[in-house]
Amino acid sequence: MFISFEGIDGSGKSTQARRLARTMADAGTETVLTREPGGSEGAEEIRRLLVEGRGERWSPETELLLFTAARRDHVERLIHPALARGASVITDRFADSSRVYQGLVRADLRQLVEELHRLTIGIEPARTFLIDLDPEIALARGQARGGVEDRFETLGLDFQRRLRDGFRALAAEFPARFRVIDGSGSEDEVAARVRATLA
Repeated sequence: MFISFEGIDGSGKSTQARRLARTMADAGTETVLTREPGGSEGAEEIRRLLVEGRGERWSPETELLLFTAARRDHVERLIHPALARGASVITDRFADSSRVYQGLVRADLRQLVEELHRLTIGIEPARTFLIDLDPEIALARGQARGGVEDRFETLGLDFQRRLRDGFRALAAEFPARFRVIDGSGSEDEVAARVRATLA
């Protein structure tokens, strides 16, 4: 099974991806936990270009091409081989992030996002969990985390609000695949919501 977690920065999706991967592994399922951008050697190198530096470091078009290159390497070298041997893959972000960030919020590039995805990626998760959280809470979490991977957080609260709206619209567009999870409350409470929805 191929599962993705999506959401705005600081929503808790990375934590919940780790929690679900541990739960599935404990149940005896070979589970590969990965992330985007990243997940393979080449994609991790591209990640540094994308998540560090000034918020306007790249144009939306250049940003999309970098994300797509990283995703192609990720799919080729990690996701396809894992699925082919029967493992489950859980990824912290996948193509839906490009649909929202570059396709809707950073620029109106949705058609280009879909065409690049069709030509170079070609797969979708079987299930996508959208961890939905108030942008003010999520942004405060992201800023408190610190570190150098804060490029998107530096774009501010209005940017995070538009991202949240974009993700919710995408969930409504693909209701068979998406499950919207309330991201408020404790890690345990959110993890229980994810497990209940997956079951």
